[in-house]
Amino acid sequence: MFKYTCLNPISKEGLDLLTKDYANTDKFEEAQAVLVRSAKMHDMEPGKDLLAVARAGAGVNNIPIDKYAEHGIVVFNTPGANANGVKELVIAGMLMASRDIIGGVNWVADQAGDDEIAAKAEKQKKLYAGHEIYGKKLGIIGLGAIGVRVANAAIALGMDVYGYDPYISVEAAWNLSRDIKHIRNVDEIYENCDYITIHVPLTDDTKKKVDAEAIGKMKDGVVVLNFARDLLVNEDDMMAALENGKVKRYVTDFPNPTVVGKKGVIVIPHLGASTEEAEDNCAKMAVNQLMDFMENGNIRNSVNFPACDLGPVNDAHRLAIYHKNVKNMLGQFTSIMGAADMNIANMTNKSKGDYAYSLFDIESPLDEAVLKKLEAVEGVVKIRVIK
Repeated sequence: MFKYTCLNPISKEGLDLLTKDYANTDKFEEAQAVLVRSAKMHDMEPGKDLLAVARAGAGVNNIPIDKYAEHGIVVFNTPGANANGVKELVIAGMLMASRDIIGGVNWVADQAGDDEIAAKAEKQKKLYAGHEIYGKKLGIIGLGAIGVRVANAAIALGMDVYGYDPYISVEAAWNLSRDIKHIRNVDEIYENCDYITIHVPLTDDTKKKVDAEAIGKMKDGVVVLNFARDLLVNEDDMMAALENGKVKRYVTDFPNPTVVGKKGVIVIPHLGASTEEAEDNCAKMAVNQLMDFMENGNIRNSVNFPACDLGPVNDAHRLAIYHKNVKNMLGQFTSIMGAADMNIANMTNKSKGDYAYSLFDIESPLDEAVLKKLEAVEGVVKIRVIK
């Protein structure tokens, strides 16, 4: 029986996947597995039995992933599960920035009770007319699950799409329309595009990367859209660029005091991934990954440990070893098992950054003395007997 807790409301579509082998607890310190959306976990002290945290969403800034890696706690996220919802809002954001739809709708609402509204609207509408996006240049910075969908949708709408991502995955490349212009230098996007949308993770390298210098390279009257993370943009610099007319509109999904109520800013209340479908998809993906890890030791979509999969546990005894990514670890593990006359039926070893993860299927029962010898190997973080 595995104990789990939810730090935020999690879609029933996901929770219904949990079997009778999972029992809910309200106490975080008792949990072996945690499901979370936005709850801030940095100041929460994990219990000694915590094995995994599954984030129903892509961003993990609310989770101390490095600290958890040091303790062998695997953190999952759900990349791509909410991609369609965000894509649709990005397209809506472009349309709202191109034609003053919000201003027009608000003006009409203010005329409630006016019998002459139809005639007045015909005179007023030119103030909100704006421009079409057809034929305009769209620059996409980051071609992950969301960026690829935005690119393909924009192509279908007749836009000229430029994509920049030096780390594009093979899967993303396969899914990308061949009509997208793959740019090697982000400055080409700044210099050529009428619309620029950002879809990269927040890291030390990307934090406030869209600053006065980057904005200065952009076309006059550019529209910038940010549905990724607010800290990717130096918003003080962005407000200055809106004030002097360099930037026409800034569309952001992240309300904060810097942007709310400011001229030229369209602020959306963090709705990007907040569709019912996206929440269901994220919950189902998070729960499936969590169950596979808890029951089989397999890792998919972890942000602090490598992807590693030996399939379901069958007749063998399965052992997971979390360890530092240093040389000769695997050799030491197999030597200890071999000396104990333990036959390894199957195994896999993967690394990610400073950490690695090894799974072993062993034909004989796991001996306590052997486990202690494995734990004593320098660089081992944790050992878990799965079966």
